[in-house]
Amino acid sequence: MPNKDVVAWNAIIASLSQSSDPHEALEFFKSMRFSGVEPDIVSFLNLVPAVSKLTDMDSCRSIHGYVIKRGFDEVFSNGLIDMYCKCGDALVARHVFDRVRVKNDVSWGTMMAGYAQNGCFFMVLELFDQIKNENLKMNKVSAGSALLAAGEMGDLEKGKEIQDCVMQQYIDIDILLATSIMNMYAKCGELEKAKKLFGELPEKDLVAWSSIVAAFVQSGYPEEAVSLFRDMQTNYLRPNSITLMSILPACAQVSLLRLGKSVHCYALRANIDSDISTGTALVSMYAKCRFFSGALTIFNTMPCKDVIAWNALINGYIQNGFPYHAIEIFHELGLSEISPDSGTMVSLLQACVLLNDLVLGSYTHGQIIKYAFQSDCHVMNALVDMYAKCGNLSSAEMLFYRTDFGKDEVSWNIIIAGYMHNGHAKDSISAFHRMRLENFQPNVVTIVSVLPATAYLAALTEGMAIHACIIRMGFQSNTLVGNSLIDMYAKCGRLNYAEKYFDEMEYKDTVSWNAMLAGHAVHGQGNRAIALFSLMQERHFEVDSVSFVNVLSACRHSGLVEEGRKIFDSMRENHRVVPDLDHYACMVDLLSRAGLFEEALEFIKKMPIKPDAGVWGALLSACREHSNVQMGEVALDHLVKLEPENPTNYVVLTSIYAQSGRWNDADKTKSKMNERGLMKTPGCSWVEVNNQIRAFRVGDDNRR
Repeated sequence: MPNKDVVAWNAIIASLSQSSDPHEALEFFKSMRFSGVEPDIVSFLNLVPAVSKLTDMDSCRSIHGYVIKRGFDEVFSNGLIDMYCKCGDALVARHVFDRVRVKNDVSWGTMMAGYAQNGCFFMVLELFDQIKNENLKMNKVSAGSALLAAGEMGDLEKGKEIQDCVMQQYIDIDILLATSIMNMYAKCGELEKAKKLFGELPEKDLVAWSSIVAAFVQSGYPEEAVSLFRDMQTNYLRPNSITLMSILPACAQVSLLRLGKSVHCYALRANIDSDISTGTALVSMYAKCRFFSGALTIFNTMPCKDVIAWNALINGYIQNGFPYHAIEIFHELGLSEISPDSGTMVSLLQACVLLNDLVLGSYTHGQIIKYAFQSDCHVMNALVDMYAKCGNLSSAEMLFYRTDFGKDEVSWNIIIAGYMHNGHAKDSISAFHRMRLENFQPNVVTIVSVLPATAYLAALTEGMAIHACIIRMGFQSNTLVGNSLIDMYAKCGRLNYAEKYFDEMEYKDTVSWNAMLAGHAVHGQGNRAIALFSLMQERHFEVDSVSFVNVLSACRHSGLVEEGRKIFDSMRENHRVVPDLDHYACMVDLLSRAGLFEEALEFIKKMPIKPDAGVWGALLSACREHSNVQMGEVALDHLVKLEPENPTNYVVLTSIYAQSGRWNDADKTKSKMNERGLMKTPGCSWVEVNNQIRAFRVGDDNRR
């Protein structure tokens, strides 16, 4: 086309900018300038989509230079702001925004939308406050961006303030803005309000349906999300890739493999399965549903994979207890051109924990250093957790206290729990106090991590001090915290406090009842435990395996043989709970403590699962109580095979021989211990003295 004018060039550039090859738009713009045709403001506006798609900062700066040279910088300011934000540089965009002499509602909306796109939600709300304070007019873009920011920050009050401003300024609430309001409530935890607003929408488009489905998935209600997705289908709306990415995690969470496969079939028919995000969501869904052949098929046929796709497969294996497979996938990732990210490292560390493999953990630590993740708080938290859970507490301490990785509350929770996991209850409490001294705010996880340490030490004063913290921080209505308090007071000898707190709890769950049952068991109150067990069922709380362990334990501490038999028999018959080794050990202890040794031995012989050391140990302990040498020897024969290196079993039998006056046999048993190089660990206990926890061991000569 000879002698093309600027209008013709602009038409071609506009078309190419919106195409799948935005590079061509930039090339045509260069050709236009070389041909001697001067670009106008429309030319630059047409280039914005192309540069934004390419996220090409060099082109962005070049266009900015042309605009200044042509004197269009004031007119084209909104386009520049939009372009810089979409290229990921909100700082330069803000510089352009601040230089605009006369800002209109489009300027404010473009800047707020740009901040939102870059995750700068605090800055979005700062601009909203400025608009409000200066009595400026908002538009739908600025309102939608502000609502998005409030939702992402979980700031319900600010969200309501923005909604009020929308109403006061009589902004037309179309379906897009209504969906933004609904999303804000959902992300702030007000799901019922969000669902109500969704129901009130006069028209529901695909964006609205996708948003409400995603909201319920992200808030941990996958069943409700699936129900909404099915409602959407009955309204003849065709899901897009965003909808599929919302519903597939719900399928994974509730193991709805059939629905997941249906969604996959739809993606194939709609030709959106090749989209990298959809493909990754399918891999994740299949892997989490344990359909690994499907996950691998999708993964291997994806035309291009990013690290998120690799992580989806690795996480699926780990969550289903296949750490070796996860490690194999990680090694394959190492052979590709894609570098692992922080999520990959966290997953690999979880595999180390599952395998209790410190060698692999040390290798992963090396990989973290190799890829320079030492300053990543999320990765370093997982590394400290791995060392603590794998028993290398010294390395966990060294990393935590000597490495500066920007520790947060999660970091402190990990070290507090890590100490307790390794039996260092006193250090766990010390870490809790140090956390507060360093001005970190304990949360619910902190409390439920440190309270077991006070219970383990029977440190009532410490436990009550933490209870006071709980009240000050407003956690007393939290069920997890309440359950931990019940356990702490019961183990610290204050069963009346535990009962009082249990009775006052507004929201109880099965764990609450189990904690109270355990308290009665520890205090030898079998009849009260049985009464509570019955009340639990009357109140329609589900009794589980732990409930039965606790009530059977209460029976054995109180010698309630007949009641224990009935409760044990009711497990399968009435509650469909399959007895495990803990339940069998309780019954053996109950029978043998009552002197019913033959019945206890017959009970063991009829067990459908192989008895472990806990079962035979219960029999041996009762033999010492009743000085039953013959049965004690039977129990020890089995225990030696199961635990050849455990000196306690020999010590118990030696005590039985001594009680029966069989000193020669007692000496022979001691000799066997010495031959095997076994030594009894000295007993250890704790006591609170002047609000300080002091440990003492058998043989200590410390009378101060």
